[in-house]
Amino acid sequence: MAEEHTQAVADLSYEQARDQLAETVARLEQGGATLEESLTLWERGTALADRCEEWLTGARERLEAAQRPTAAPGTAGRPGDEDADAAF
Repeated sequence: MAEEHTQAVADLSYEQARDQLAETVARLEQGGATLEESLTLWERGTALADRCEEWLTGARERLEAAQRPTAAPGTAGRPGDEDADAAF
């Protein structure tokens, strides 16, 4: 597990970043760390939260793109086209 925490945040999957963020928050909540340790944990937690947000934003954009209707070139926006094929 210690190796995971030395891995660059930018290289983490969403699940890895989320799990490490939860662990970091738990360590901060426990208290007992020195000021320097707490600052390091806070900085890592912020970077992990940003990484999770990057993943979620990317996933949201992919979903939105997948939900957009696709039209053949030159047919987009012409009223009645959606019914033209139904008559055949």
